[in-house]
Amino acid sequence: MFSNISFQYPIWFVGLCLLLGLVYALFLYFKSDTFKGQSKFLNWILGFFRFLTVSLLSLLLLSPLLKSMVTETKKPIIVIAQDNSESIGSELKDSSAYKAQISQLVSGLEGEFDLIQYSFGSEVREGIDFSFTDKVSDLSSVLNEVYDVYSNQNLGAVILASDGIYNQGSNPIYAGTKLNVPVYTIALGDTTLKRDISVKKVFHNRIAYLGDKFSIQVDLSAQNCAGERTSLGIYKVDAGGTTKIKSEAISIKNNDFFVTKEIIIDANAAGVQRYRVAVNKVSGEVTTQNNSKDIFIDVLDARQRILLLANAPHPDLSAIKQTIVKNKNYEVDIAYAGKASTLNLAKYDFAILHQLPSVTNTISGVLGKLNSRKTPRLFVVGAQSNLQSFNTAQNFFRIKGNTSNANDVTGVAQSSFNLFTIDEKVPTALPKFAPMQAPFGEFTVTPDAHVLLNQKIGSVETKYPLLAFAEEQGTKIGVLAGEGIWRWRVFNYMQYQNHEIIDEVLGKTIQYLSVKEDKRKFRASVSKNIFNENEAIYFDAELYNESYELINDPDARLVITNSQGKDFSFTFNKTAKAYALNAGYFPVGNYRYTAKITSNGKELTGSGKFSVQPIQLESFETTANHGVLRLLSEQFGGSLIYPDQVVAIADSIKNKDEVKPVFYSTSKTRSVINLKWIFFVLMGLLTVEWFLRKFFGGY
Repeated sequence: MFSNISFQYPIWFVGLCLLLGLVYALFLYFKSDTFKGQSKFLNWILGFFRFLTVSLLSLLLLSPLLKSMVTETKKPIIVIAQDNSESIGSELKDSSAYKAQISQLVSGLEGEFDLIQYSFGSEVREGIDFSFTDKVSDLSSVLNEVYDVYSNQNLGAVILASDGIYNQGSNPIYAGTKLNVPVYTIALGDTTLKRDISVKKVFHNRIAYLGDKFSIQVDLSAQNCAGERTSLGIYKVDAGGTTKIKSEAISIKNNDFFVTKEIIIDANAAGVQRYRVAVNKVSGEVTTQNNSKDIFIDVLDARQRILLLANAPHPDLSAIKQTIVKNKNYEVDIAYAGKASTLNLAKYDFAILHQLPSVTNTISGVLGKLNSRKTPRLFVVGAQSNLQSFNTAQNFFRIKGNTSNANDVTGVAQSSFNLFTIDEKVPTALPKFAPMQAPFGEFTVTPDAHVLLNQKIGSVETKYPLLAFAEEQGTKIGVLAGEGIWRWRVFNYMQYQNHEIIDEVLGKTIQYLSVKEDKRKFRASVSKNIFNENEAIYFDAELYNESYELINDPDARLVITNSQGKDFSFTFNKTAKAYALNAGYFPVGNYRYTAKITSNGKELTGSGKFSVQPIQLESFETTANHGVLRLLSEQFGGSLIYPDQVVAIADSIKNKDEVKPVFYSTSKTRSVINLKWIFFVLMGLLTVEWFLRKFFGGY
């Protein structure tokens, strides 16, 4: 470290400061009569002290800066990353000898290098862990972690100990391309092909609907099993045991065998259902752990049924249905007013009334049943509508006119609308769409109505509503005051080769009107229905007062019950205005939960179900992939090392010219006046001068 001083004023000002100190000292001790009687030697000493004091004070007024250069040596960083997945533990024959080799490697590198140690598998952790319990292998994650943290430092080399098997994340070859240092790989595991048959992958939907059929696609692989016969079975697993649903014979034709089978299953029970895909073992098979895989499918009994009731056939019906069926939560039936009396309206959650009430059919009976069940509905007004009956069927939207004449109108989105959000492309695109036809007349809505679209007639934007919403006696009602949705759908495709705009407007309309409001004062929910066995289970809960404001004064409790009836009790943590809980990890299986809280003397409850599915990825691949490790090392100038040669990595790293310490020089600037010792020097000079003058009678 070295320093120099600079001034914020011309350097010749220093001479003025010294001259000022000299003049002051001469005037005080040689021109003044006060010290004429003293010895000249004492005057010279006192004058010298005063000269130094005044000169230093003057120099400080020039705001001098002290610049220093600090040089720091950074040792090369060596990262050692150990794969902690289950496949390593099952293949590592002598773990104690391997651990000793790693310890010797660490000892050989300490001192000359900064060592950073990681374990990785399902996640990247600091420190080497030899438990080999991680359920997945993600080699790319540790390479990305090293790059993110140490790419801008003096990274010397990376040592990666693995079997080369990765079943999560990207190919490590591509993840490592960002590194610019040697990568040494320690090849663990056995590359010998063993006699084995395995369920490689199972593809399925996470959600199915009650009463539907769903597909399970199974990838089977067999090594060194030519000529063998086995069978693939699908089993239902529940508290009562395991029940076979379907099976299929498999003939293994060669030693490197692969086949994909698709099996159709009936969703005949609601809730999270557990299935097991299993293939029978063959003689001499090295392991049967990868012969089966459990999957969980959430079978929902919550599909909303929508009634599309029309006065007569119309192209709008197809356009509306095409939007509805894109949402898997909806099931739509089309019916006509002439047969409305035969409909079971109780099974429908939402109704769209196309040009009803009409001139020929007022559907008073249908409206009465919908009102009694508080079924939300959307009125679509057209040339066949009876406007007087329409105005009577709801109370917020009024049309004064007749349907014998019509206006060509387009829709203009209203910025004040706040019931739900629409894509930012809609307000720009919709006014350019082909017009629909609205009755000629005057259109008004009550003050409590929410207008999404106003009518644009020709080039004139009017205040007449085209699409509006309101709530009457707890029932959501919408009105689309025009027919010709099919024109919008066709125009949308002609302009953009998709139906995004019309699906956005109509889909959000149906979603808002059909969704059921949750009026419960206490609500508890789990973050999702199906968890992997290495995922923590998170819960949230909310408590509302009589004004439906969030509160969390009382304590909330939670009980989780497994399939054997064992209870696990927890207490929620309080957040700002709600409740949260991390229940930790649970074994594979089905669970139900009940949350309880006491508010205003009443006990409120919330309940639900969730399932934990196993992670079996490590058992599917039993043969080490040293080829990946070799490519990774060759790409970056490292080498592939086997477990009995681990210690040699230290010498190889030390012999590489590019793995050297780096010297960093840093310039620091600070004001001299901030140096504390300057104060004590000035104080010392003044003190010594005062003492000498006092002692020799100068005062």
